[in-house]
Amino acid sequence: MKAILLVGHGSRDPEGNEQVRQFIDQLKPRLDQSLLIETCFLEFEMPTISQGIETCVIKGASHVIVIPIMLLPAGHSKIHIPASIDEAKEKYPSVQFTYGRPIGVHEETLEICKSRLEELGEDVHGENKDTAVLFLGRGGSDPDANSELYKIARLFYEKVNYPLVEPAFMGVTDPLIKQGAERCIKLGAKKIIILPYFLFTGILIKRLEVLIEEFRLFYPEHEFKLAGYFGFHERLKTIIEDRINEALEGEVKMNCDTCQYRLAAMEHIDHHHHHDHDHQHSHDDHHGHHVKSEKAGVIEA
Repeated sequence: MKAILLVGHGSRDPEGNEQVRQFIDQLKPRLDQSLLIETCFLEFEMPTISQGIETCVIKGASHVIVIPIMLLPAGHSKIHIPASIDEAKEKYPSVQFTYGRPIGVHEETLEICKSRLEELGEDVHGENKDTAVLFLGRGGSDPDANSELYKIARLFYEKVNYPLVEPAFMGVTDPLIKQGAERCIKLGAKKIIILPYFLFTGILIKRLEVLIEEFRLFYPEHEFKLAGYFGFHERLKTIIEDRINEALEGEVKMNCDTCQYRLAAMEHIDHHHHHDHDHQHSHDDHHGHHVKSEKAGVIEA
């Protein structure tokens, strides 16, 4: 029997963990009913990855497909989850393991971001000459990880008609959200829309709501809007379904078992660590977006 083990990041906020469970419950009817579907978490919540694998094996799985429900190929998905799989391979030598890709860059990710702006009443293809979009990631200590947010922000820029789509981060690295907002204003934006590229609600979303109120007080002549975070959108089901099918068909384009850097990295990283921010790290190369007509370069003051 084949089992799909879906790995959520885990949050100190119970609401975020419940969102993962609800999403997977909604996803199950779309999947092959012969598959065993189990849920686990990387940290802050039970069951752990090792416990999730154990459950699959106890229920009779001879092949476990591990799919990370994480936005980007980060340190967690490249190092910590594969380390848990390595341990399981030793413990269950007769069980086959396949590791799938995180959400990553997918056509539907950009459509989800567009929909979050449209929910605010924005016409993403209209005349938005005085509007900037602050594309907000969590931020991490890995430069390659942070650069992935810039890639997605650029791809998003190609899909919409805003003169500014500025990447920024909630913490750990620059530019922080306050720096991003200040840059947008200096470049002439009258309205700034903050678009959080976060998968689930939690502590950072609640901090962000407070920050927006501070911006409105500090910049009373400017309009600030907070878009819904990326979240467990209906379109996300298509992405996860694609990732599961890739793994089932042996077409995974990212496989950390073969990454030459992972084993060396594990000598320095304790994969049982705990923290409340997400590292965003790319192991993948994405391409193929269409070039569109040139937009206005900078907002005119």
